[in-house]
Amino acid sequence: MDAISMRAEELGKLVGQSEEYLAWRRSEERLTADDALRKSLDRLAQLQVAAAEKAERGEAPTAEQQSELDALWNSVQVSPLYQTYIASRTNFDKMMYRVNETILDGMKKGSESRIITLG
Repeated sequence: MDAISMRAEELGKLVGQSEEYLAWRRSEERLTADDALRKSLDRLAQLQVAAAEKAERGEAPTAEQQSELDALWNSVQVSPLYQTYIASRTNFDKMMYRVNETILDGMKKGSESRIITLG
């Protein structure tokens, strides 16, 4: 395994042990364990796909479909489990953004350096 792969694996382990990642995974587990919420999310996804397909054909969803979609979305949004999931996912995404920015910064510095540090 080369140095970059070893460092990437190390970084992956650190990310997997981070509080942001663990909080997101815990919230996802709680969300999927709630049958009613999971069913609502599944139905919401089905309706969104159907609406997108109609939009591609230049059609609008029926009033009944739009009403069901709105009602499901409103019920899901107020769920504490869903709110916790969204907050934890957002925190994880922010951390990963910072990680990626740091990697890019390191790449810039590495490409400008004449000293080879891999070994």
